[in-house]
Amino acid sequence: MRNATTRKTTLGGIGLTAVAALLLTGCGGGDGGGDSANAGTLDGAELTAGSKEFTESVVLSQITSLALEDAGASIEDQTGISGSATVREALETDEIDFYWDYTGTGWVNILGNTTEEVPEDLFAAVSEADAENGIAWLDAAPFENTYRIAVKQDFADENGLVTQSDAAEFINANPDQARVCAASEFINRDDGLPGLEEAYGFEFSEIVELELNLIYTQVGDTCEFGEVFSTDARVASNDMVILEDDQEFFVEYQGAMTLRQETLDEYPAIAEIMAPISEKLTNETMMELNGKVDTDGEDPRDVAEEWLQDQGLIGG
Repeated sequence: MRNATTRKTTLGGIGLTAVAALLLTGCGGGDGGGDSANAGTLDGAELTAGSKEFTESVVLSQITSLALEDAGASIEDQTGISGSATVREALETDEIDFYWDYTGTGWVNILGNTTEEVPEDLFAAVSEADAENGIAWLDAAPFENTYRIAVKQDFADENGLVTQSDAAEFINANPDQARVCAASEFINRDDGLPGLEEAYGFEFSEIVELELNLIYTQVGDTCEFGEVFSTDARVASNDMVILEDDQEFFVEYQGAMTLRQETLDEYPAIAEIMAPISEKLTNETMMELNGKVDTDGEDPRDVAEEWLQDQGLIGG
């Protein structure tokens, strides 16, 4: 198989992601939350919030920040860090105190395992192994945000594309219609594009590297295929369909808040505060919250605050 970089057309740097524009979303100083059940439990705590650059990660971090502020913590906002490796390094080096990560990323990219042998209880395996690195994974939320490949609905209908195996067969037979739009991280991850091509026995004829937020509007124009996230509301709003991963290549990506164990030891109330919040973060909830930002243009912090208040999870 040819190296992916020999097929790559770089269009990165076109435009500014909605998330990047919100990097300076207000830093909060907690006031104890007024009528909140958690009022005062984190008085005096000074923490820095981090996140990856895409919408869901920022929204999750804003949800966390608001909940901790509601309990009295003061939160500095450093959300929107580009790249999984970069945000993880920021956590390890005390530049940030928490961010949300995914079990698949933990298993492959952080812990260095392969996608070929994945334990049945992936969260337990990841959290136990990462504890050796001094990193705590709080109880996972029920949502799972996995990598997927998507195409326009009409393109799928015209060519009988339902599964990734269908797509592999089509791509091998039609290299002139085998361009994929993908972000840099997916292009280079073993649990991303290189592994996907190997597992299904095909090869995209051209890789067009884009900022993640641009992919959704470029599928059907610049590319026939595109990397997407399964909880992203822009799949539906852009009339796209996700191809079924019928060979189950993609590792489970269940979301969980991560922080240094020393931080959790100092402020054990964080786990108690976040537990009822995480329980409510289903696939449907995350798709709705992501859509309010990406489709409706709302501010991630406003979206997070409205949801928390509607759920009765923070004081009004």
